[in-house]
Amino acid sequence: MEYNQNGLSYNLEEELSDAIELLRDKSIRITPQRRAILSFLIETDSHPTVDEIYQNLSQDEELGISLATVYNNLNVLVDVGLVNQMKFSDVTSRYDYRGHSHRHIICTNCGKIGDFHYDELSGLEEAAQKQTGYQVQFNKLDVYGLCPECQKLKEEAIEES
Repeated sequence: MEYNQNGLSYNLEEELSDAIELLRDKSIRITPQRRAILSFLIETDSHPTVDEIYQNLSQDEELGISLATVYNNLNVLVDVGLVNQMKFSDVTSRYDYRGHSHRHIICTNCGKIGDFHYDELSGLEEAAQKQTGYQVQFNKLDVYGLCPECQKLKEEAIEES
């Protein structure tokens, strides 16, 4: 099944298969709950909270998932590097599947997070390594601005005043 995030297409089955293979290589059991959480994170571009993941998956009564199960599985998926835990200020953590390379843009008004594709940071890593002697492991770039919805609300508020 193909799915699309911001103009980038991915194959859900391939992404899920690769993630499950990585878990098996690390001798981590593939439970129905873990598979469901991973599948949900691969498919969504909403950067959900633990509660949002739970609310979505708990609708499937056969899955029998609890909030504690979601927390525990997310911790495992973060530890093995399949999922990124995103913490912005004191707000609840959000989670993002790391299988496909992308960057984040965060609304400074409502906190909405969007994905975009940009991979031109290799020069940045080289410069950081040369200038500091650090061995670079990864980079993180977040861009901040007003989302289209907040821009529209701001314009409407200006027009009303």
